[in-house]
Amino acid sequence: MKRGTTVYLYELAWILPSVAIPVGMLVALLVTAFGAGVHLPGREGRVDPTRVAATAPFDLPGVVALAPGRYEARMVAQTWSFTPNEIRVPAGSTVTFVVTSKDVVHGLLIHGVNVNVMLLPGQIARVTARFDRPGEYPFVCHEYCGIAHHTMWGKVVVEARR
Repeated sequence: MKRGTTVYLYELAWILPSVAIPVGMLVALLVTAFGAGVHLPGREGRVDPTRVAATAPFDLPGVVALAPGRYEARMVAQTWSFTPNEIRVPAGSTVTFVVTSKDVVHGLLIHGVNVNVMLLPGQIARVTARFDRPGEYPFVCHEYCGIAHHTMWGKVVVEARR
């Protein structure tokens, strides 16, 4: 009788985690999908990739001041460059990057801040970062986009406040 109880306990020791792990993953998925607001982009977050240059806000790429200390950097990624490839803001600024791709999948990785986003053709990506320290923050394309991929880079120049 004692031997059967031991086998039962060992089986239970394996069965419980094998049920708990998938249930935990499902709960995490549901919390992320509904609680954190993570969802697939809708039609409002897309532009025609063949008409990016004629579609606002990408028809005038660059930095726009929204409020004191708040900026929007409108950027376009295309084979093998970013437009613009240099962004200048004062220290202490919060910058929202509004970026899309004209042609193939690109990426935007800004060193020194928490910006790492994939750029799909026609899909508008929005990501916000705060730049407190003056200096240069290089950004690169982190998705291989062709033979000159290594030339696709730029920088955010954060200038000291006067």
